[in-house]
Amino acid sequence: MPKADDKFTMEATVVEAMPNATFKVRLPNEQKTEILAYVSGKMRKHYIRILPGDTVTVELSPYDLTKGRITYRGR
Repeated sequence: MPKADDKFTMEATVVEAMPNATFKVRLPNEQKTEILAYVSGKMRKHYIRILPGDTVTVELSPYDLTKGRITYRGR
């Protein structure tokens, strides 16, 4: 069973909004990697809106670095 400590957390920028509350997110590394991220359950429950250009916090699993979960929306 994976633990909560196994996740990578980093700041990213939303590039594109896609269907079903998924987003293309650009990570701040040298390669400008874009990953597919979905909105966490609490953000969906409280109707937190995410628009392209927003700064968000993304959790990545060490097993699949191409998908992530958006846990916080910055300004």
